[in-house]
Amino acid sequence: MEKTYKFNTIPTVEDIIKLYNAAGLARPTHDPERMLKMYQNSNLVYTAWNGEHLAGACRCITDWVWCCYLSDLVVDPEFKKCGIGKSLIRYTKEKLGEQSMILLLSVPDAMGITST
Repeated sequence: MEKTYKFNTIPTVEDIIKLYNAAGLARPTHDPERMLKMYQNSNLVYTAWNGEHLAGACRCITDWVWCCYLSDLVVDPEFKKCGIGKSLIRYTKEKLGEQSMILLLSVPDAMGITST
């Protein structure tokens, strides 16, 4: 697998929607304009690519000196267990520096937990 990571490169809205639908992440993928604005209005975005294929994305809102809300971390199921999610978080931490913490709320399914 030819993995590359890009900082603040906004993928096409079609690629974004395809990734979210494949991963089953509940976002308004039926509304392309809204999905694109979610990325355009984020101030820290990392993406993972396998050639021209969008394999993962990390979308954040941050003040750069105290906190960073990691609002989306999504990986194409085809590329799970390849270290993409961990790498996206690592690159995000490196870009933020030592002063800022990452806040991430995950859905139960992300941790393999099912709700009853």
